[in-house]
Amino acid sequence: MHDENSQAKTEAKKVGVYICHCGGNISDHVDVAKLAENVKGLPDVAVAHTNMFMCSDPGQELIQEDIKSGRVNRVVVASCAPSLHELTFRGAIKRAGMNPYLYEHANIREQVSWVHHGDKATDKATRLIAAAIAKSKNLATLEPIRVNATGHATVIGGGVAGLRASLDLSRRGLKVTLVEASAFLGGQTARLDRLAPTEQSAEKVVRALAEAVLADPGIRVHGCARVVASEGYVGNFKLTVQAADVSVPKGDLQHGTWVPYSGVYIGREKSQQQWSIETGALVLATGFQPYRPAKGEYGYLDFPQVVTLPEFIQLMAENRGTGPCLSLEGRPIRRMAFIHCVGSRQIPGIHEPGPGGRLNEYCSRTCCTAIMQAALQVRRRFPETAVLDYYRDIRTYGRGQETYYDEASRHNVLFFRYEPESAPVVERASDGRHALRIRVNDTLTMGEELTAHVDLVVLGVGMQASPISELVDMMKLPTGMDGFLQEVHPKLRPVEVANTGILLAGTCQAPMDVGEACAAAQAAAAKATTLLIKGHVELDPFVAAVDAERCTGHGRCAEVCPVQGAAQLIDGKGVINPALCTGCGICVAECPDQAIDVNGWTLDQYEAMVDAIVAA
Repeated sequence: MHDENSQAKTEAKKVGVYICHCGGNISDHVDVAKLAENVKGLPDVAVAHTNMFMCSDPGQELIQEDIKSGRVNRVVVASCAPSLHELTFRGAIKRAGMNPYLYEHANIREQVSWVHHGDKATDKATRLIAAAIAKSKNLATLEPIRVNATGHATVIGGGVAGLRASLDLSRRGLKVTLVEASAFLGGQTARLDRLAPTEQSAEKVVRALAEAVLADPGIRVHGCARVVASEGYVGNFKLTVQAADVSVPKGDLQHGTWVPYSGVYIGREKSQQQWSIETGALVLATGFQPYRPAKGEYGYLDFPQVVTLPEFIQLMAENRGTGPCLSLEGRPIRRMAFIHCVGSRQIPGIHEPGPGGRLNEYCSRTCCTAIMQAALQVRRRFPETAVLDYYRDIRTYGRGQETYYDEASRHNVLFFRYEPESAPVVERASDGRHALRIRVNDTLTMGEELTAHVDLVVLGVGMQASPISELVDMMKLPTGMDGFLQEVHPKLRPVEVANTGILLAGTCQAPMDVGEACAAAQAAAAKATTLLIKGHVELDPFVAAVDAERCTGHGRCAEVCPVQGAAQLIDGKGVINPALCTGCGICVAECPDQAIDVNGWTLDQYEAMVDAIVAA
């Protein structure tokens, strides 16, 4: 590699510049033709092309043709943010036979066209491209970092996403360990009756997945267990797992037995209290928890006739009968009401923050369909029970789900629309016939206050991220403002976190229905398989490197490194573990000997970029 780098530094530089219109996103504010003329005259620029979409096949072919013909040996692409298409262009360059790291990217969309207009935009774009050209001439050939990878994956969480991911991983040839904190497999799906929009039995879906997992010789399942320590890196993680202190049902339940509204029983880990797992990748399937209303919220816990939707679903499933009027626990329900957006779409200044001061400002997405499904079931099975529905917006998204709303309307479910600042008020009834009354300013009747007497109120509670702060802190996992785990990019890397080798499956990431959670789990399994199946992992080489001749063993690199084990002092010299290094550059700034650089972002490359910006 040293010879290649020497050659790359001494050969004549022939830079190809490729400027994207981005379908008008850039060219509407940047004079792309003038921009190409501006950079053509810069030293060592061999060609300067423009294209409507550089990331398209024709755009990539333009780059490849110039490389294959020998016209260019450095590539600069000026387009959108590098996080979107850096891998796209590296792949195109590699297919043309050139080292993919002899490439630099200039962001002239987010940093120019989206914030500037006219001549200023074109001038700034010229400077940014000039800086990229200067850096490209100082680039050296790099090779991916290769580390051995254990052909094993660990799935944390035994809901439908964790079960689906485990099966897919095993069927692709990897050994799998499934760690579940409770004594049951199935998660929140096991607490449902029927799944929308297919009306499949939730029990049958969970049992089929759980039985397949338990019967698979390539999958080991640990119940009542939790991960208490984690170290290592992609391909070579080491987890410490400990038997969890959770309640286990009394009695002689057999392993694999279905327990209604709990799931498939797997019991407690009895053989050991703490053990280690060496694994190549982690799939987080830690799920969600239903929002629990505060005391007094819409009368919850103040009135026994106010229940949450999950509680109502279980009550209805336990009451399989039909008849003129619904009866629950011996009480006739002549009229009932559903209230939407309880614990979702909360607004600062209107709603009270929950524990930790957080508001759930997001839409939980699945609640509207679940309410419509429940309302329709009541009307079909008990036609003399009237159903009222209090909503902010009906969001029955997804194929087949709008049908529930249409059917509920046809079955005479009565709808009232409210604004969040005038939410329904639930209070004790005074008519002597019903338990509760609801007052609301109905926007469908121009804000008129309407009062209805009911026997039951069902709160459509949203989804909240499971409380996994220990895992988040331990693995330094990114979370969003909503508390859910945060992916790198919703389109380009939808199930990956910034920590390579850690993947997301299902509702630990965002509110999803069962189908979406399983699809995300399959995507996570596919990504984990791609990482591990070859027996080694290739990582980007943009990591710190120590010049041993200049290093005097000061040790500041190891002291300031934010990643444990990435920088160490060994035999009086700074040593970087490239598999752990994130390329943050803190050690570069702290080294008193200037003995450290980050590959692909060296100090001389920065200096060349600054000089070019000043001179342009």
